[in-house]
Amino acid sequence: MNPDLLDQLGGRIGANGLPYIIPLHPNFVHLTLGLFIVAIAFDIVATLFPFEKPIFKYLAIPATRSSLFDVGWYNMLSAGVITFITVATGFFEMFLAIPLADVKSAWGFQALDTMILHGIGGIILLTLIVAMTVWRGFQRYVWRKDMARQVQWSYLGAGLGIFVLMFLQGTLGAHLGGEFGIHVTADQLIHLGENPNQQL
Repeated sequence: MNPDLLDQLGGRIGANGLPYIIPLHPNFVHLTLGLFIVAIAFDIVATLFPFEKPIFKYLAIPATRSSLFDVGWYNMLSAGVITFITVATGFFEMFLAIPLADVKSAWGFQALDTMILHGIGGIILLTLIVAMTVWRGFQRYVWRKDMARQVQWSYLGAGLGIFVLMFLQGTLGAHLGGEFGIHVTADQLIHLGENPNQQL
């Protein structure tokens, strides 16, 4: 834990190693994931709309291609914005982390190595998501604004590739909480030799 940051917080650190009850970063991570996945999924559905149109008609779903692309765009835009908060809360909570030193992850990394990789991965994903948002905006408003298919195949392929990076990044994050006990209240209390049932 960064001692200067601890001094600034005035010692208001709870059993989970944070100045608030639940970690914020995992919640923002899932918001980023959901927005990005929905954005790419709806753009894929909209791209394949000519093949799916009879199914929508049969199921009496009043979907239009442009409305599906709208969902893709606004979710990508939201992902591009919220990911800044996701990364910021991740770094804040990482600076307050007290990882278990004598443990290795399932991938064979120590806690510090895992935190460094997870931090670098977060910056890479932030850059990629912002780039995807800008790319999507240019497709929507400049390059393909008069075309029925609003997105390029290469954009969809890049989005699917980012899914793989998100999986790897999420696994590193899961190792930090699950294997190293970072900001997991019960795990921290057990490591301190206290009974979590009496504290919670």
